Amino acid sequence: MKRLTSPRVVLALGLACVFAAGVVISAQRATATMASAATSFLNALTPEQKQQATFPMESEERMRFNFIPTETFPRKGLLLKDMTEPQRKLAHALLRSGLSQRGYDTYTAIIQLENILRDLEKGGKFERNPEKYFFSIFGTPNAKGTWGWRVEGHHISLHFSVVNGTAIASSPTFAGTNPAEVREGAEKGKRVLALQEDSARALVTALDATQRKTAVINDVALNEIVTTNQVDINPLSPDGLKVAAMTPAQRDLLMRVIDAYAGLMEPEITADRMAKIKTAGIENIAFAWAGSIERGQKHYYRVQGPTFLIEFDNAQNDGNHVHSIWRDFKGDFGRDLLREHIKTAAH
Repeated sequence: MKRLTSPRVVLALGLACVFAAGVVISAQRATATMASAATSFLNALTPEQKQQATFPMESEERMRFNFIPTETFPRKGLLLKDMTEPQRKLAHALLRSGLSQRGYDTYTAIIQLENILRDLEKGGKFERNPEKYFFSIFGTPNAKGTWGWRVEGHHISLHFSVVNGTAIASSPTFAGTNPAEVREGAEKGKRVLALQEDSARALVTALDATQRKTAVINDVALNEIVTTNQVDINPLSPDGLKVAAMTPAQRDLLMRVIDAYAGLMEPEITADRMAKIKTAGIENIAFAWAGSIERGQKHYYRVQGPTFLIEFDNAQNDGNHVHSIWRDFKGDFGRDLLREHIKTAAH
């Protein structure tokens, strides 16, 4: 018996294929932009600089990361302060290739906070220097190849892995600020990660008493993000309040929290992050809070789904020092993409 396929199913399948093709094409554009920026950067370096900046793709160095000062976590890569001005512009072009405009503005503002921190500490034990950030390339940049790059220093850890020129992994993604709010001087009131903080507070304050009882997992804020700089992470417990228990308006507020992080990335990377979240099921995402809900007080929160984890902590320096991170349980450092790539190459 001949099976007939309904026009609606045919249309749906067709649209799905078109969407999938669009995603691949967009990813290829993003990877080509990254490869071009990385190649231009490397071509501008001296042989000695290039030796500092480059590592094999399979190097263990690629999965080594932290967000603390370099004095307590020695880093490899090429420092901004060891580049000429033209080289720095090319380094920033590479940085731009992985970020949205909002993301680029956020991360460069974090770098500039080093100047304010230096003035606040007045000769402390750490060198607070906006040129003390390291750029590293793993493998050989190629629009159709497999390679990666990293930008790291105090309060910044950005990792991008390009696989086969068709997919980009963009985690772990760390952003921190000290001070979280500038409280004196010419830039008084500046809050670089205000969106990440305020969007979550808007959600927790929108919960009713019963919901909040589930969402608030501790009356005291955690003093650090739980996953710190662990290479391998697992889902955290307790979950908090599931999206399935939220009203539509509260779900919209949660999506604004997620966008505060996902939207820091280059638009196609943002779209890929959001697509994976929706595929895994938005109703399975949970929101957890610890500490005070009052602004200026110590607090911590996390947003966790089947595939990803966001952590935000503002407890150090009496609640004026933020650490935040986006992690992918299987996708950090592109491990899931590389695993599939290796399987395909083997056949």
